[in-house]
Amino acid sequence: MSDPAPPRGHGQHHRRHRPKDQRIADTMREAIQAGEYGPGDRLPGENDLMATHDVARMTARQALGVLQAEGIAESRKGAGVFVRAFRPLRRRGIQRLAQEQWGAGRSIWAADTEKRDLVVDQVEVTEEPAPERISVVLDVEAESKVCVRRRRFVLDGKPVLLATSYLPAPIVAGSAITEENTGPGGVYARLAELGYKPVHFREEIRSRMPSKDEATQLNISPGTPVILICRTAFADEGRPVEINEMTLDAASYVLEYDFDA
Repeated sequence: MSDPAPPRGHGQHHRRHRPKDQRIADTMREAIQAGEYGPGDRLPGENDLMATHDVARMTARQALGVLQAEGIAESRKGAGVFVRAFRPLRRRGIQRLAQEQWGAGRSIWAADTEKRDLVVDQVEVTEEPAPERISVVLDVEAESKVCVRRRRFVLDGKPVLLATSYLPAPIVAGSAITEENTGPGGVYARLAELGYKPVHFREEIRSRMPSKDEATQLNISPGTPVILICRTAFADEGRPVEINEMTLDAASYVLEYDFDA
């Protein structure tokens, strides 16, 4: 049975009771979605909004802030607020981890980026004592040594992802996994060569507001949420061989899961 139609004027009634800054943001969002403002276009400024909607400067500022927090618009110092030109990245959660991807020497990122310009602009590889949450999942002694790989991924000039991988140090010692450049197919192809081919993955997804450091590294406003994805890779017999903790700019991503019934 279909849901009953809302009473006439219900939408307008609901909108009248929303705060003014939210109503102005709604109007601008609809204009952007209708194509009145395209990617990279400048949005009406505080003075324009004050005049058009007969509101105080603070209300106009908050309305623009709503769109920035949603990742629809971005502020450029001294120039105004613009429609964000960045095209969200489709993260194909299942296809990207298929063995034919990394097994054929392709980056798992190739499933997402569709020939767009991807740069890993910060890579740090260290050996550290395993934090407790990591040692528990990797099933290693507390404080035992793990290889830690920290990366920042930048797409079309926009930082989109921070990733930190943890791998048991004895497994990867002396291999390309301990180098900045892991070679074709990345970490998973190298693990396969070492006899620890990933055969199963588990991803857990959460969301929260970014820390100050995350907001700086991802170049996002503190009001833009981040998506946290923790992926564990398992070799034969359920042996965990890698944990990858990822922090994604929520406004830059669409998470897509495509699987057979």
